[in-house]
Amino acid sequence: MHLHKLPRSSSSFGNAFFLAAHHHVFDLRVFDNRSFRTNQKRFRASISCSFLPSIHQLNDARLIYSVAPSMGHNQESHPESHFRVPAIVDALEEMKLTPKFRGSEVIELQHFEPASVDDIASVHARTYVSGLEKVMDQALEKGLIFIDGSGPTYATASTFQESIIAAGAGLALIDSVVAGSKIKGDAPTGFALIRPPGHHAVPQGPMGFCIFGNVAIAARYAQRVHGLKCVFIIDFDVHHGNGTNDAFYDDPDIFFLSFHQDGSYPGTGKFDEVGSGDGEGTTLNLPLPGGSGDTAIRTVFDEVIVPCAQRFKPDIILVSAGYDGHVLDPLANLQYTTATYYMLTSSIKQLAKDLCGGRCVFFLEGGYNLKSLSYSVADTFRALLGDRSLASEFDDPNILYEEPSTKVKQAIQRIKHIHSL
Repeated sequence: MHLHKLPRSSSSFGNAFFLAAHHHVFDLRVFDNRSFRTNQKRFRASISCSFLPSIHQLNDARLIYSVAPSMGHNQESHPESHFRVPAIVDALEEMKLTPKFRGSEVIELQHFEPASVDDIASVHARTYVSGLEKVMDQALEKGLIFIDGSGPTYATASTFQESIIAAGAGLALIDSVVAGSKIKGDAPTGFALIRPPGHHAVPQGPMGFCIFGNVAIAARYAQRVHGLKCVFIIDFDVHHGNGTNDAFYDDPDIFFLSFHQDGSYPGTGKFDEVGSGDGEGTTLNLPLPGGSGDTAIRTVFDEVIVPCAQRFKPDIILVSAGYDGHVLDPLANLQYTTATYYMLTSSIKQLAKDLCGGRCVFFLEGGYNLKSLSYSVADTFRALLGDRSLASEFDDPNILYEEPSTKVKQAIQRIKHIHSL
């Protein structure tokens, strides 16, 4: 494999006091777990330096992905567990969607740097970032700590390092996709199979299972490093991406669009949250009623997402790809199916092709039923590769019920009125 080294500045984190450390002590048996040791060896990342695929590889590729499973960041019985990314990777292998089976169509980035302090601090307060590093010794001593006011969000001794690796995996994809767009008109799409997730992490700290805002950090990186001024972010996680929302609330150059279940955690993302100052109008929040499904999302895409993106004219599209809206997911009450995610992915890919040379990167967020998560991500990969969906082999239409079409229509009409769509 011919790879081009990509320079990225790195710097050590300071020792500012971490204001929100909590001292509850738990027995984190994951460090003694046999499956953890096996997976840790399997998913150990090589991160000494970052590389870009060669021109020849980028010319052939349709999909580039990176893997950062954060195997040490884990709490027993927690839904956001270290089993999530390995379950996806196993499904991709079983369904023959990896480079081993797809050849030059698919690239897995094997080498990438952790995000630097400047990358993280483009979104988060430096006192938070350096403080999190400081409390890793406390996490090592106690096994597990919870962070006050965070949802709760836990940390283990490896959380800091694994979180900057996860963020770095996303930045490496930005580099690769942008490089691909310079070679051909339709760039390969990127997908960051990473955790911890990021869209709840606010500028001042962690929240809702999230440590650093991976998508938000990537948006700033795309602007700063690649000169992609206008960034369009689509968040289809079942929960509102309040961290991303807050990071760019007054920024006219980053459009944040979230559709999520009304009334779900964290209770933000109301219709009237539209941005402020120069950024007024570049935040769109669409709370959907419980029970919304495939029909609702098709309408949302056609009547809300497309006209917003066409008006904004993005240079790149980033996606907070949460799979917890699936009807089988335990943490919500929507009824998306695997087919919903295939449709949504195909539509976003076409939108990126039409508006910004195909530049588009997906970032894994939620999704806590391992089967629906892995099948849905696999069908996302199929959509990005132009394969037919295999959702019918997994989805059971008999468990679906009638969507609240009147409430959905009212919500869509309301958001269209607010944003003059």
